[in-house]
Amino acid sequence: MKDSPAWKVVASDIVIETPHLRLRRDQVELPDGRQIGDYFVRESRGFTIVFVLTPDEHVVLVRQYKHGIGTIVLELPAGGIEAGEDPATCARRELAEETGYVADPPDLELAGSFIQDPTGSSTRYHVYFGRNARPLVATDFDDTEDIDVVLVPLRELRGLLRDGTIDVGTQVASIYYVLDRLGILSGE
Repeated sequence: MKDSPAWKVVASDIVIETPHLRLRRDQVELPDGRQIGDYFVRESRGFTIVFVLTPDEHVVLVRQYKHGIGTIVLELPAGGIEAGEDPATCARRELAEETGYVADPPDLELAGSFIQDPTGSSTRYHVYFGRNARPLVATDFDDTEDIDVVLVPLRELRGLLRDGTIDVGTQVASIYYVLDRLGILSGE
């Protein structure tokens, strides 16, 4: 496929704006001149996912209810980037708020940044990695959060991916990405 020119936005308006959702409706003109109305895009400042290891090589995970799917999930700490916040600050904040853990050094390493859903969303997410995480601060849950911290030995993490215990797509991809960067996936 050759590089296609971008679609031209003819008109755009925000149809939903709440603390949990911002939905934009675009009318677009395709490169061949055809127009499509009511093309909806979920706008987002993005989010971070944080993969940290404790000094004894346990991965810090969280168990919590997710209303969209209506079930409890097991995942890495994660959360939305707030207005005026950079991804690194969000990662440190979310790790501390959800788990009470702080990585050493406090500056987490950016492992990678990814696009979540390029068809219907503007969301990018950023995966951070840290070592020597310790529970040093009090948790500070949002109104919608009721979180249990779960420590899993690093050597057992892939088993939770394989058996579907961890099944959120962005989480699965992030975990495998960090494991690959750490060289843990080689040799299989």
